[in-house]
Amino acid sequence: MTGQPSRRRRVRGAPKRGLASSADGDPPATIYTDGACLGNPGPGGYAAIVRTPSGVTQFCAGYRLTTNNRMEMMAALVGLESLTEASRVRLYSDSQYLINGMRLGWARRWQRNGWRRNAREPALNSDLWQRLLDLDDRHKIEWVWVRGHVGDPMNELCDRLAVDQATRHAESVDEAYEAQRG
Repeated sequence: MTGQPSRRRRVRGAPKRGLASSADGDPPATIYTDGACLGNPGPGGYAAIVRTPSGVTQFCAGYRLTTNNRMEMMAALVGLESLTEASRVRLYSDSQYLINGMRLGWARRWQRNGWRRNAREPALNSDLWQRLLDLDDRHKIEWVWVRGHVGDPMNELCDRLAVDQATRHAESVDEAYEAQRG
């Protein structure tokens, strides 16, 4: 994927949900993510809000042609890739595809099977799954599913940012996706 995620700004006064420090045994990093796509495929965007002991940072970007699942995965990737050291992480997403792919071991099974879901079907998004598996090996990640659009403040904020990117800033190129479409 071309284009760099925009490091938008530190979020001051963001709703405190989740984890603030590791002193009480909680992970030192908390990541909230969401992806959006206007049509599927269509213009898309993602957002990740990363909370560490050093502060809160948000990342977001838009793509001209992609899928919702790819944007959900990109949000998680960008959030995890922002961590400079191996960390214990709690990552929240409303994407069952992402959470189940990692928590239930689907992605590792697809990788072992040569990126095939079964004998007839390829596993989609293997480029992003491979990056997520590499990050999962580096970090100790708790993958947490949250129901979308039910008032979770951080999920709602990520949703607004991702939709804004898809709507007004969908300029980057998802090269892997566009190449596979031909």
